[in-house]
Formats: sequence, C-alpha cells, structure tokens
Amino acid sequence: MHDVARLAGVSQSTVSLVLNDPENCGIPVATQERIHEAIRQVGYRTNRLARAMRLDRTDTIGFVSDDVATTPFANEMIKGAQDAAWEAGRLLLIVNTGAVDHPEHAELESAAIDQLLERQVDGIVLAAMFHRVLSPPPALKETRAVLLDARVADESLPSVVPDEHGAAFAATDHLIGYGHRRVGFVTTDYPSAAPPARLKGYRDALNAHAIAIDDDLVAVGVSSTSGGRAAVGELLDLDDPPTAIFCYNDQTAMGVYQTARDRGLRIPEDLSLIGFDDQRLIAAELVPPLTTMALPHYAMGHWAVSYLLTDDLPDEPAQMVLPCPLIERGSVTEPQAAGRRRV
Repeated sequence: MHDVARLAGVSQSTVSLVLNDPENCGIPVATQERIHEAIRQVGYRTNRLARAMRLDRTDTIGFVSDDVATTPFANEMIKGAQDAAWEAGRLLLIVNTGAVDHPEHAELESAAIDQLLERQVDGIVLAAMFHRVLSPPPALKETRAVLLDARVADESLPSVVPDEHGAAFAATDHLIGYGHRRVGFVTTDYPSAAPPARLKGYRDALNAHAIAIDDDLVAVGVSSTSGGRAAVGELLDLDDPPTAIFCYNDQTAMGVYQTARDRGLRIPEDLSLIGFDDQRLIAAELVPPLTTMALPHYAMGHWAVSYLLTDDLPDEPAQMVLPCPLIERGSVTEPQAAGRRRV
C-alpha cells in the first residue's frame, strides 16, 4: 500500500478509504482514479483476510446445490446467482453435493454447509435441481440463507420458486386460445412439488373456459423422452383423442414428437404441443421448434442472492414465486376441422 500511496501522491489512509468504501469515502473521483491506476501499475492486491476481520464480513456467498451445478439446462440459475454476487462485490463459492437419491447426499450437504460456515461466508443459497420441499440441515439457520427452487413446509426460511400453477394455466389457456377443446396433459408422478401444481393449473384453465375435465386426457408416465412416447400413445388411442397436448417437460414433448411422427401425425397441423422448461438443446432444435414454458432459472438465482444481501430483511421470510414466460415457437396452431389421421 505504501508504494501505491507514493505513486498516487496521497497518504496510505486515503488509499485505504478508497479501497474499503469508494462510494462514501469523500475522496474526489479524479483522486480515486489516480489511486486505481497506481494499484494497476504496482500490482497491489487487497489482503482480503485482514479486510474481513476489520469489516466482519468475508464478501463470499456459499452456493450449495444437488445436481444443479452439473445440469446443463440449469446453468442459468448459477449465472443469475453469480451475476448478483458480482454486482454486489461478492464472490460465489459453489459446492455440488450430487443427486438427492444418493445415499450420502444428506451427509455431503451437511458437511458442505458446515465448511462454508467455518469459512465465515456472508450467507448461503441452498439450491435444488427441481422444485421440492426440503428438510435442510439445522446448521443452515446459523447464517443468512435462501432456498432456491425449493422451500420448507413451515416457511421458516426465505425461498424462491417458479410459478408452476400459473405456468400450467398459461400453457393450457394458450392452447384453448387457438380453439382447442380436447387438450391432453402428459405428466409424471415424480415426488416433487411441480406435478400436482401443474395438474391443478391445467384443470383450472379448463374450468376457466367451461371445458369439462376428462381424466382420460391425463396420462402419467416417466419424465423422459421414452416416458413421453409411452404416455402419449394412451391419449392418441382414445376414441376421441386430443387435438393438443401440454407436456410436463421438454423431454416428454420430444417423445410425443417421435410418436406423432410414427403415427403419421404432423405437428402442429394434426397435433399442437406445448412443453415445459425451455431446454434449449431440445425445444429450439425440434422440427418444428417447440413452444414451451421457460423456467425462470436466471431470475431465481439472481433474486436469491440479491435477497440474501438485503440490508434490512423483513421479519417474515419472503416466499417468492416467479412467473414462467411462454416461449412461442412453431408447435401450436388451430385444430383441423376434421379428418386427423391416426395410425
């Protein structure tokens, strides 16, 4: 710091003020610029450990996830969190604890949180790959914490999740808006908060348009391409099959594309389709490109860190629900008057 001060022609205390609180230090902008130029020339690095002890903060945030860190379509979640951290001058420390069904997952998650607490992080974001209700380690409450794409049943921790119900309502409403009255839903029974919320959104949209709910139009299968192929077969074999289908996710929708092609059905002329997730390597590359509901991964990640760093947190932990935008592409059109082929 002595060399920086000498080169900039100021005192060491002035350099310290500029480094620690540039917005409120009262040092003229021209002087601050001269100091930063001297820092670049000298190659000076701030002693973060000493700064942390002085300010009682480390400027680091822990980001603990299950499979989020290794899931391609969820990288926007980490990017949103990282951008919010950078904007606030913080560093994001990412720890991946692996799949939730791994026998050692709970142990790894607890160990990760303990390690971050020992490093005096300013807060922890606990992220999940899919929307679910968690029972996080008790140690999480020893610091500021936010749940990302997850929540606790008693709402004792702040959380941010996608609006599963609203997105399913919007998807179904979009299909109805094109004139479809026979709208199917290919879903899953995977233990998550998403399937029941999306089913309710689908049914509420039908009710909003005075369309009778037909349980035969709901097919339950594995949340995968092969699961979509099998489930949609049940719907297309009905005496009065759907003219449009809302799929639980884009992988399922890809299976529907395959079955439709095998049966000689054209998308969207013979069968309109909406997916969920907006997995870019699937939705945008299908022929025709898939209309889908996008999960707000970036927005959720950004909100989680921004909330974590809020100076005055509310007494009641926030339970944020973010909308899922509709991404219109080429898989939806009006139903044909008659004569759809079925093989």
